[in-house]
Amino acid sequence: MSSAMDQTAPAGSTTLPEDRPRAARRRVAVVLFNLGGPDRIESVRPFLENLFRDPAILRVPGFIRPWLGKFIARRRTKAASENYAILGGGSPLLELTEGQARALEAALAGETDAEYRCFIAMRYWHPMSDACAAEVATWGAEEVLLLPLYPQYSTTTTGSSLAEWARAARKAGIDLPTTTLCCWHSDPAFAAATAAMVRAAWHRARTELPGGVKLRILFSAHGLPESIVKSGDPYQWQVEQAVAAVVERLAMPELDHVVCYQSRVTPQKWIGPSTEDELERAAHDKTAVLVCPIAFVSEHSETLVELDVEYREEADRLGVPGYFRMPAQNSDPGFIAALRDLALTARAGSRRLCSFAGGRQCPKAFGDCPHARARAKEMA
Repeated sequence: MSSAMDQTAPAGSTTLPEDRPRAARRRVAVVLFNLGGPDRIESVRPFLENLFRDPAILRVPGFIRPWLGKFIARRRTKAASENYAILGGGSPLLELTEGQARALEAALAGETDAEYRCFIAMRYWHPMSDACAAEVATWGAEEVLLLPLYPQYSTTTTGSSLAEWARAARKAGIDLPTTTLCCWHSDPAFAAATAAMVRAAWHRARTELPGGVKLRILFSAHGLPESIVKSGDPYQWQVEQAVAAVVERLAMPELDHVVCYQSRVTPQKWIGPSTEDELERAAHDKTAVLVCPIAFVSEHSETLVELDVEYREEADRLGVPGYFRMPAQNSDPGFIAALRDLALTARAGSRRLCSFAGGRQCPKAFGDCPHARARAKEMA
């Protein structure tokens, strides 16, 4: 990946290096977007400040956001630091994303039409978009493919990362043909790879449960304030589409499953049902649960602490007869193969902005779909 690359072009250059043969394969930079996470306890507060300064996250007037963001970050630092202490003092997200980048590069290495190199742009902690864009320019990329590691589009995740990349690319002088893959929530290969992991986790759970205990799958995704969804964000609809695609490929008749949402952090109303509420229902029904993180493709604090520690403790307290969790995809070979196909399909298409299936997938009600926003901009 980028940190191990040969830097064959001058910093800031986006043109073909003079010392590279004209017959060489076209250089395509694949930019992987992810959230980022603090690398040590001392990074927790500045990481949170970056998070809460983002207008896509803290939707208040701009003049109050810096002050309020710092206030919220200060209030949340102690609890967040305790969570990262459980993980050894920092988030594993960068290391896992680097592994995905290396695996994807290897999967793309056999392509004869282009030389693919993966770069990482984290949103709230290093390496962020400015550093990533500088590396893309230094490498001498001739084309860019933007590939979010968020299966479902939200203005708070992919949308925010794309806006930050656009700013950083301008700053780095990058003016290259760019393809943006906005979402891949129910891509068939992604759904099949996820279903295979769910099925394996299901069978492991069943072997540990008594025959008479039922098992319910909780497809848990990060929540959003309801107001963001009502304003046109397609995230909840895409989460539901992702679950439907996975369940279809599981082909398990009468499968007991539900979509739920975790990680509520503000007092306003959030989309539901919540994962906590579903644990209570499972306890009432005397049903074991298998929690599947449907919106996370890498382990981080929301899976390793919230799901594995906090919700497990809550399940035990409530008397849920069994609590199991499917691991995130990380560098699962089926998942990496799905990413490879997504990258190649997006680049082969004629659209600069595309979904996994080409055009817009979201119903018209979702005005914050990036396709809808692009269309509105064209019409303005």
